[in-house]
Amino acid sequence: MKFWGYSLLLAVGLAPPPAGASAADGVDVASFVKRDAFVDIKLSPTGEFYAASVPAENETMLVIFTREGMKMTGAFRLGKNNHVHDFHWVSPTRVLIGMAQKLGSRDQPQLTGEIYAMNANGTGIDVLVGYRVRGAGAGTRIQPKKVEEVAAFLVDDLPGDDKNVVISVQQFAADAYTRAERLDAYTGRRNQIAIAPVRNADFTTDHQGVVRFALGYGTDNVRKLFYRAGEGKDWQLLRSDAQGEGIDHPIGFSADDSVAYFRSEQPQGPDAIVAFDIANQSRKEILRDAVADPDRVIYRRNSNTPVGVFFADGVPRSEFFDKNSPEAKQYRSLEAAFKGEGVRITSETADGGLALLRSWSDRNPGDIFLYDNAKKHAAHVISRGSWVDPEKMAPVRPIRLKARDGLALSGLLTTPKDSSGKSLPMVVMPHGGPFGIQDVWQFDSDAQMLAQAGYAVLQLNYRGSAGYGRAFRLAGQRQWGGAMQNDLTDATRWAIEQGVADPARICLYGASYGGYASLMGVAKEPALYKCAAGYVGVYDLPMMHSTGDIQKAGSGETYLREWIGSKEETAKVSPTELAQQIKVPVFLAAGGEDQRAPIAHSEKMEKALRAAGVPVETLYYKTEGHGFYVDEHQREFYTRLLAFLSRSLGGRTAAPAGAAASTGAK
Repeated sequence: MKFWGYSLLLAVGLAPPPAGASAADGVDVASFVKRDAFVDIKLSPTGEFYAASVPAENETMLVIFTREGMKMTGAFRLGKNNHVHDFHWVSPTRVLIGMAQKLGSRDQPQLTGEIYAMNANGTGIDVLVGYRVRGAGAGTRIQPKKVEEVAAFLVDDLPGDDKNVVISVQQFAADAYTRAERLDAYTGRRNQIAIAPVRNADFTTDHQGVVRFALGYGTDNVRKLFYRAGEGKDWQLLRSDAQGEGIDHPIGFSADDSVAYFRSEQPQGPDAIVAFDIANQSRKEILRDAVADPDRVIYRRNSNTPVGVFFADGVPRSEFFDKNSPEAKQYRSLEAAFKGEGVRITSETADGGLALLRSWSDRNPGDIFLYDNAKKHAAHVISRGSWVDPEKMAPVRPIRLKARDGLALSGLLTTPKDSSGKSLPMVVMPHGGPFGIQDVWQFDSDAQMLAQAGYAVLQLNYRGSAGYGRAFRLAGQRQWGGAMQNDLTDATRWAIEQGVADPARICLYGASYGGYASLMGVAKEPALYKCAAGYVGVYDLPMMHSTGDIQKAGSGETYLREWIGSKEETAKVSPTELAQQIKVPVFLAAGGEDQRAPIAHSEKMEKALRAAGVPVETLYYKTEGHGFYVDEHQREFYTRLLAFLSRSLGGRTAAPAGAAASTGAK
């Protein structure tokens, strides 16, 4: 059934991946920068169609296929820098599509707030809400769709209603109040059903489609959760950051709407799942892990009733509110069948007869299976990266260590396949963000590429990262260059003490905040590292207050001030001001259209390094954004990166263009 995957690729104008042989002379960079065959796939309510979001060079489109015969029936795309972010079947033949824009491959998608719709046969394509909505013209007074510059997002697809959904709508004005509306998925007609008592709100509905919770924040970034007893009832404040205990995130209601479920932040430790009794407003903790936050919620088939969650600290695992529930038994069976891998149900038919499963691992980007619930049989549909041979990829294991102040830290360690795992050259690869981002156990193309070159790869979830509770995240506040950086140093020394890393052969490489941390690492610890590579990084922190896209909203200014620091404070921990302390070679790469980390950061860093006599090489593309999109630019970046690392660490370089290398290509 892998034919379906090739059909999908060909249908959208993409060549199927080559099945090259292996060679020992270099790393086949092209196979690691190749885009996934799909982002997400969902089964229609009757099982007649698949809808799949498919990435191209600088856009993501939506493609619809028949399940029987694999015939493409419809496609939706908006062009360069426009990406299908999410999509939902609202009837057996109608799909709603949410859009985002990205100016670079390392950008977090910026949601545009547009909602489009398309029929399964490719007809009826229309923008229902968003800034591109146009009126029906001057010749008619009947305007089904409101012409407003607003951002809208799906709140509730109203299972059982094939025509309407509930959406949130917010004016483009920064930090605006939000309203809930009922949207006709065919005409775009909207009717207001609630107004939030707080700005920037997310809504939660009960099983009747009634808005019951609103969680939002104003320019002060103080989150507030409000509850109301029903339609037209007054809002009541339930919880606020100002109370100092964190916030509750509503995730749904019990089937009879008598209990609401929260993912609840705790003063210490990871978040818990809490049951909130509507009648007496009492709270009861029903699920909590000792280390990790709940990650993804598991819902009962075709409903908004939560029944369990996944935890993502290491190999993903599911836990259920009721361990004897049908869903719990189903997942126990699936996890036994896909032992050692992550597995989850991504969509199901309305009658529950068929489901799509996604499986993945540290060495496999992922596969989709069509699962027959009655026969308990899974048939392969498509691979996310069919050119990857998992047997030839490097293993990744979760690690835990203590920071110098005693804080427990978690991360991932990738070691080259068939290596001893000892005395290896190592690349420390801090993630971007930095706050609210987490490195999780999955296939990471950068880590796998580096492992193919012969390096151990250390990825640490330093304080401030997501996944380990509110207190852990807050511990990173205003710690750029401070305790967050010390965590990376402590993890590097841990790897040396464990015998994994050769202390004479360690470099740093990261993108965005990871670029900052890489340059800051060699400034603070000039004897620990042999080189540093920064990709679309920020290196002059005071510049963040005046350039880029963060400070444009009031809440963005508050974020910079409270989470990163004032201009005066951050100047002291800016690599541009510490170039004299750097004693090792540096590689910088950046894009001229980057709005998140403008190229001026890299240019100023380069100038400071040259003035300090530090060896520095650069790769700038004026037409790229926050991460490179163009295939040849990505290949050039990784080819240059491997060559740069090799000069300090001795690992393999990229294979010559057109040559197959030992990448595990099938």
